[in-house]
Amino acid sequence: MLVALLALLIVVLYALFAGADFGGGVWDLFASGPRKVEQRAAVGAAMSPVWETNHVWLIYLVVLLFTCFPPVFAELGEALFVPMTLALVGIVLRGAAFAFRGPPDRDLAPHRVSGVFFGAASIATPFFLGACAAAIATGTFAWTRPMSLAVGVFAVALCAQLAAVYLCVETTGALREDFRRRAYVATFAVAAAGLVALLVGRASESVLLSHLLAPAPLAIIGGAMLLGISVLALLYAKRERLTRVAVAFEVAAVLCGWYAAQAPYVTTQLDIAQPAAPETTLVGFLWISLAGAIILIPSMMLLFAVFKRTPIKVD
Repeated sequence: MLVALLALLIVVLYALFAGADFGGGVWDLFASGPRKVEQRAAVGAAMSPVWETNHVWLIYLVVLLFTCFPPVFAELGEALFVPMTLALVGIVLRGAAFAFRGPPDRDLAPHRVSGVFFGAASIATPFFLGACAAAIATGTFAWTRPMSLAVGVFAVALCAQLAAVYLCVETTGALREDFRRRAYVATFAVAAAGLVALLVGRASESVLLSHLLAPAPLAIIGGAMLLGISVLALLYAKRERLTRVAVAFEVAAVLCGWYAAQAPYVTTQLDIAQPAAPETTLVGFLWISLAGAIILIPSMMLLFAVFKRTPIKVD
């Protein structure tokens, strides 16, 4: 059970860090207005120091699955091979496009093409990951069904909300106001996409919806909704740092609600105990994870402290 909770923690961390990067790509693609060059520059400056490190959590999650839950890793790898491959292709493409897109004020054709690829891949990757999450939750592994597609759109909106709120903290002046407006739009988009997903679930995934409406998941999801409202209130009050905390807890609550709706099953056929590796493997993995965390966590804290200490200033 500890390993399963650790997996949930890693999923939350990946969503909070890499999800914001995906959302940054969304806002890079849809930069507009008299400060669109500055908006893209702010996205680039926010991402540049940390975007590669954020995928440490995804790598760790993959290692956790094939070490501690080999049957789950095999089942998911086979059943969701196409969307997971597309998500990985999106991660690779967006990284390459981000590296080659050039300065945002350089209006050259190769840079424009790279920028489009960067934005498109930043939308595609969370979409396919969200579709996979819904396909797992329904137990059908049918990632093209309406529920999976609706959750994919919801995941993109959630990433866009994270990025806009984070960029409110990391920018100043008129640029901060640009991202504040985008944070409002993204928060309402999250609410709308979540409502659509629930309506689609009611129409086509009644079993999953009944699990979501169980007491524990319902309480957690209700908390996520209240946190979404608090994000809007804090944006209006211009309390950017508190808004960042609220949106982080909102995303964490959404993922915890998804986890609670499935527990104790990792798929509809396997509960947590059935596919687990031997106890010695699980215990060893936890100790190794603890040793790794002693190195990794302070290193990442130092990275963020050095590069995220002051607001982004763009000319």
